[in-house]
Amino acid sequence: MAGDGMLAGKVVLLVGASSGIGADAARLFAAEGATLMLAARSADALAGLTDELTAAGHTAAHVAGDVSVAADVASFVDATLDRFGRLDGAFNNAGANQQGRLDEVSEQDFDRVMAVNVKGTWLCLREQVRAMRASGGAIVNTSSIGGYRGNTGLGAYQATKHAVIGLTRTAAHDNGPLGIRVNAIAPGPTETPMLTHWRASDPDGVARRIAAVPLRKAGTTTEVAEAALWLLSDRAGQVSGVVLPVDGGLTA
Repeated sequence: MAGDGMLAGKVVLLVGASSGIGADAARLFAAEGATLMLAARSADALAGLTDELTAAGHTAAHVAGDVSVAADVASFVDATLDRFGRLDGAFNNAGANQQGRLDEVSEQDFDRVMAVNVKGTWLCLREQVRAMRASGGAIVNTSSIGGYRGNTGLGAYQATKHAVIGLTRTAAHDNGPLGIRVNAIAPGPTETPMLTHWRASDPDGVARRIAAVPLRKAGTTTEVAEAALWLLSDRAGQVSGVVLPVDGGLTA
């Protein structure tokens, strides 16, 4: 089955694969021919997804760890190289959310969301570039439309997503001469566990947010994964340093 598809013959590390966008990206990438190493904190969720993919005839393995811990992130890449011999692509999708006005966010919550979203992305980039330095590759980071606009009540989260865009653009400049493309996707409202949690606490706010989308709907996790798929594939071979909105026209 790995002989066909947009990622045929490519080894891809998917960080943040246990649920939502990451889990559907794993299913999509596998269907498009990728050999996958799945990484996230939840070993049980990863094991279940790996079993699902292998039962369908795909090649996948997993490694558990915390994206904010340097040794864990190094183990993601090392496990990929040990198991599959190389790394061709990476999708850095792990993330943490935060709600509350900037003056109401606790220092603990601020540090947590920064550690996962900013430090975690940087650690992933550092280790993935190490593995791709000799042969090139493609990396996609998950930012958000909150990475280039403001919104009341999500200040610390949005600051991290601005930082992800900065890391992405800088990494594209730093590593372009090595044949490594680095891009980001910027989802708008998407039907993920994060949106479900937000809808439970502020249903009117979520409804207003979706009503503002020109397509009048939240995106699906598969629609977001499709954008990451294209950026990882050779069809985007001249695309680097781009932040691709997947937001139904909300930022148009």
